[in-house]
Amino acid sequence: MTKDNNLLGKFELTGIPCAPRGVPQIEVTFDIDANGILNVSAVDKSTGKENKITITNDKGCLSKEDIKCMVQEAEKYKAEDEKKWDKASHSNLMHST
Repeated sequence: MTKDNNLLGKFELTGIPCAPRGVPQIEVTFDIDANGILNVSAVDKSTGKENKITITNDKGCLSKEDIKCMVQEAEKYKAEDEKKWDKASHSNLMHST
């Protein structure tokens, strides 16, 4: 599912206490405004530790037309991606117990 991704930026959420797999509760929020600026935040619900990143298209990597096509393609494949995600989540759950 990641083969078609484009790296836009990255950040780390550090200081999360060690815990068994599946125990940490991380809430990730993505928001794209009308200008195509992407805001991403992640919060560890147990500690309140938070990190944010704002990603702009100031490098001109993608044209507005490219972005529009990518959004349309994402909407087109959303249901299919959700099925793959559910299948992967179920598989991970089965292997973690």
